[in-house]
Amino acid sequence: MLHLDHLTVIAPSLAEGVAHVRECLDLDVPFGQRHAYMGTHNHLLQLGGTVYLEIVAVDPAGLHPGRARWFGLDHPDRVRAAWDAGRRLRGWVARTDDMDRVLNGREAIFGRKVALPPHEPVFDFAIPDDGSLPRDGAAPSLIDRRGRARSMATMADLGARLVSFTLEHPDPPVIAALHQDLAATGAPTVVTGPALRYEATISTASGLRTLT
Repeated sequence: MLHLDHLTVIAPSLAEGVAHVRECLDLDVPFGQRHAYMGTHNHLLQLGGTVYLEIVAVDPAGLHPGRARWFGLDHPDRVRAAWDAGRRLRGWVARTDDMDRVLNGREAIFGRKVALPPHEPVFDFAIPDDGSLPRDGAAPSLIDRRGRARSMATMADLGARLVSFTLEHPDPPVIAALHQDLAATGAPTVVTGPALRYEATISTASGLRTLT
């Protein structure tokens, strides 16, 4: 079984990502961490329970990891095109306790299991060989925390809470069937739309806000 772990805003730069979330939610999301093993960095925000929001981008001061980065970030032209089209909330990460079982027969969708950080692994992440998002983001990325719960203690809690999560897609039955096959709890509600587009309704101190 899979569970919603976090939502991902995939940005051309962290500054643009933070500014977009500020515009949508009226919240300044604090810096999270640098991923030296992936050449990326992020800002993080709790969304209630163990669910959170990640704003992620390539770290211009970081080193290339020598393999494909996650979240399609090795393809800046595609990241920029999606961003300029208003597709900024680009996907979600699902948590599993049995990565090998989930990947069995589904490597073409999710990629291969990668132990991270490489020298002292504490979790596994599934990354396609070219680093692309699974099904262009219609399917979740996968994480296995090896039996450890994600610590929320160091992550900002500004009172934001996820209310609903929706995916527009030209072929909802196909994506909904994939989510059902994965037994994914917290998966987005899939509705018909002209193109792949996510929307999250989030409760904040200033009321209900929409993140796109």
